[in-house]
Amino acid sequence: MPHADQLIINIGRLVTGPQAPLRGQHLAQLTCIDQAAVAVQAGNIVALGSQAELGAWTADQTIDAGGYLAIPGFVDPHTHACYAGDRAHEFELRIKGASYSELMAAGGGIMSTVRATRAASKAELVAQTRPRLDQLLAHGTTTVEIKSGYGLDTATELTMLEAIAELAQTHPIGIVPTFMGAHAIPAEYRDNPEAFVDLVVDQMLPAVAAWWQQQTIWQESLACDIFCENGAFSVAQSQRILVKAKALGFRLKLHVDEFEPLGGTPLAVELGAISVDHLVATPPEHIAILANSETVGVSLPGTPFGLGKSQFSPARSLIEANGILALATDCNPGTSPCESMPMAIAIACRYLRLTPAEALNAATVNSAFAIRQHERVGSLAVGMQADLALLNLPDERHIGYKFGTNPVAIVIKAGKVVHRNQLHADR
Repeated sequence: MPHADQLIINIGRLVTGPQAPLRGQHLAQLTCIDQAAVAVQAGNIVALGSQAELGAWTADQTIDAGGYLAIPGFVDPHTHACYAGDRAHEFELRIKGASYSELMAAGGGIMSTVRATRAASKAELVAQTRPRLDQLLAHGTTTVEIKSGYGLDTATELTMLEAIAELAQTHPIGIVPTFMGAHAIPAEYRDNPEAFVDLVVDQMLPAVAAWWQQQTIWQESLACDIFCENGAFSVAQSQRILVKAKALGFRLKLHVDEFEPLGGTPLAVELGAISVDHLVATPPEHIAILANSETVGVSLPGTPFGLGKSQFSPARSLIEANGILALATDCNPGTSPCESMPMAIAIACRYLRLTPAEALNAATVNSAFAIRQHERVGSLAVGMQADLALLNLPDERHIGYKFGTNPVAIVIKAGKVVHRNQLHADR
């Protein structure tokens, strides 16, 4: 008689998901099993199928899924969740007409958070970040990418990475870090941005690479991200930083085309970046280049929504060009203080014109590929980590259909229940 550590039974509907990044029309493919069960050994799935097919299995622990809809735990491949303070005052200023660029030019925006983060200790950063991770987990995210980038000096960037490392060891959510020392030009270098690029290339990157070599939490290469945008870093500056990062063994990512298409997308593809993120103003010719590559286009629908904009990523164009599309929250203090992947999906269905199936795959299997974690998370199959979100919904269409409430009832990480939503406890 087969035996497992955990047996998850009474799943009303199980959405398994494929194990490879999905392009074009394949993004809409889902495999679903009604009245299902999952067997878990050492945190990984060893069997899944209908309840009847797994009827002979026994386990040390049986988890009753309560008839809920089960999906792969969401993978959020783009967040700035580690920071100090907030920017609620800027939200009011934007409502009154101030633009993102105007706030940055006046010393607000990213620099406002930089000042607060520089003043915070590692313990304070951990304490302020943990509740955000709690909310991400409560909304079904089981793996999250977190960037540095609110230090903009070597010491604070390392403090942020240390805080992220501590959270990775003490919080149940899976964390993938990214170094983003080139997030903005700090105030002290406003009149000499090339000197700051020198600092990133000559001091920050080597120091972070040396720090990474001492880590035992993660086995993969650390990623390096850059904000390639007017008012931040030019294509030439971005290229210089990325070439040095690649030489030091970093994976590459870029923020591109949030406001204007500078040419960051072709640069990312040329250098073999794992993702380009935002893609709001990306022109058709750059979408074509992206679609013909292994670089993932990560849309952040919460950001234009948070800014009150009407222009969103041309997701349908990327899909029709056979590209790889992923979704993320862009959880950050200024433009997208969103900790809910279901909300990101709801926005994506309405404004990116994604079907619920496309949005779900973009937020799981493709988002896992965007941070190159797809061999472990993002789908449910034998050999994959048993990360599941159980939702109080009739079927997967309702994830995009409903918004404004949290449908997640239970979150399972590596076969263990790590969150229960008491609002759904009496079902």
